[in-house]
Amino acid sequence: MSLSIAIRNWFSTSQSNEWLVVKFAQTKDKKLFEQLYDNCADDLYHFLTTQSDPHLAKDICQKTWLKVIEKPHLYQESGRFIAWLFSIGRNALIDEFRRSNRFTSLPENADQFGFTINHELTTSHHIEQNFESVSDAFDHALLKLPFEQREAFCLQQEGFGLNEIATITHCGVETAKSRIRYAKQALRLTLENYHD
Repeated sequence: MSLSIAIRNWFSTSQSNEWLVVKFAQTKDKKLFEQLYDNCADDLYHFLTTQSDPHLAKDICQKTWLKVIEKPHLYQESGRFIAWLFSIGRNALIDEFRRSNRFTSLPENADQFGFTINHELTTSHHIEQNFESVSDAFDHALLKLPFEQREAFCLQQEGFGLNEIATITHCGVETAKSRIRYAKQALRLTLENYHD
């Protein structure tokens, strides 16, 4: 009996997302896509809600998954599938922001002076708002970060390394590292000045 359980478990082990997308590109098997979706949809949606509102995040998720369905062959096997997925989602979000004139990029020298850009987060009129918890204060501070710093920080929180963050956001590794550092400094200052 234990042999049959072991054999059943051996055949039912889940495949990597990278294997799933390659096989989906070859076969267009709906079950492979469903497994990819089940594995990654919540993470993508969570990331997009940190960069926009829930309604827009849902719309961008749909566009992202449609692109995966239509063009799975564009996935490059050299990287993780989820990094490719987030890159598609991030690009779709930026396109939507540009279409609606909601996107403001950091100035060219922002990474050098990024910390001063965030200084307004720590001024008393932002801190003394009545937040019910430190979590609410953190969420407020996160939303006040410049887009590029917020996305780099959130991508790191989603488990991406610096090289993947640089690839997803189309910047250099040092730029990604600087954006994360400035975001953390601003968030730390905000929370240090937060009073229960």
